[in-house]
Amino acid sequence: MCCDSGAQGPSSPDRSVESSSPDLRSTNAFPIECMQKPFMRIPYTGPLPAPIIVPKNANTPTGAISALTNFLSAPRSPPVPPSLTGHDRTVLLTGAGVSVASGLADYRGTAGTYTLNKTYRPIYYNEFVSNHEARKRYWARSFLGWTNLNKAKPNNAHWAMRDLGTRGYISHVITQNVDSFHPIAHPELPTIELHGYLRSLVCIHCGGHLPRKEFQQSLSTLNPAWAAFLAEMLETGALDSEHPDERRKKGLKSNPDGDVDVPNAPYTTFRYPPCPTCLAKPPILPDGSQSAVQVDVDGAWSQQSTAGVLKPAVVMFGESIAASVKVAAEKAIDEASRILVVGSSLATYSAWRLVKRAKERNMPIGVLNLGGVRGEETFYTDLEADKDGSSGVRCSESADKILPAVVKNLSGNRDL
Repeated sequence: MCCDSGAQGPSSPDRSVESSSPDLRSTNAFPIECMQKPFMRIPYTGPLPAPIIVPKNANTPTGAISALTNFLSAPRSPPVPPSLTGHDRTVLLTGAGVSVASGLADYRGTAGTYTLNKTYRPIYYNEFVSNHEARKRYWARSFLGWTNLNKAKPNNAHWAMRDLGTRGYISHVITQNVDSFHPIAHPELPTIELHGYLRSLVCIHCGGHLPRKEFQQSLSTLNPAWAAFLAEMLETGALDSEHPDERRKKGLKSNPDGDVDVPNAPYTTFRYPPCPTCLAKPPILPDGSQSAVQVDVDGAWSQQSTAGVLKPAVVMFGESIAASVKVAAEKAIDEASRILVVGSSLATYSAWRLVKRAKERNMPIGVLNLGGVRGEETFYTDLEADKDGSSGVRCSESADKILPAVVKNLSGNRDL
């Protein structure tokens, strides 16, 4: 699941990139601004290709299970010496499709936000940081959607990844999802959260963190009418389903990342608290001046403030990924023998770039994703049609159905 919600305002720049699938071998597949900021999160809105099934018999669940089993168990060529044990493992790159079975929406699936809600536009970092009204709208919708996200749990795909890690097949999980399901399901298997996480907030001025549950309580206290509306929605079951059609029947629209849109809602009335650290001790601003953090009579952030703005600890569209996360993701790719993409259409450059890196290193590429994947036609050009999946695999199946069966196939094949 990707990481931000809200709508793009009229002042927000259109940061979408090319409309056709890029060539992995081309250095000119992206505009120059992307090369200057290679790990900026930029959405891709072009059409996706039809899935390319590799090998051909992976067009059924049974065939997909067999091909993925061969892919994960294939020895590295040339063989890895004993001193490099662990470098013969697979790195996973996961996306929103993995969390659909947990009851969360995705972006481009059959019931995804971009599929059924054509007017949806995610909020951009510069809009969130500079626009008080945009933050009100973001936090109002997030307040309503947090309950479902908070109660959702990892599903069979996450547990299967845990088991694959325990059996020595997986080295790392790099996830675009912000739901924290991976670290919950497999704390012993390293997870790199490429786009951050929703479990806490971060202050854009002092860098301090605040647990989301604590922030949610503050939102409820500052917005009693909205809290009453949320209670009513929970009582009527309007938030029980993530499916847009079900929510529309009750006046709601479903978007990713625990976000709920209420048509004609008075978002301008919504209030949010300041960073408690900045409130207690206003920081010095980059220009050397003293900041000010002001609140209204109830403790809500005031527009006269020059600091104390909290944002979700996620990488919003138009925001750069932290250098430390970028380095960790690249290292995980470089140290693995192959990469398996699960539940992602690779529609953000930050994720697609990692598969590009793997391709440039001649690593076998596997993809388990329902529907098309950006640039997938370039992944398998070197494979023969009659391969068994050990050198590359592409299946269009649900991860929560397929991965547990793969684990069963692989049980006992590798010493712990």
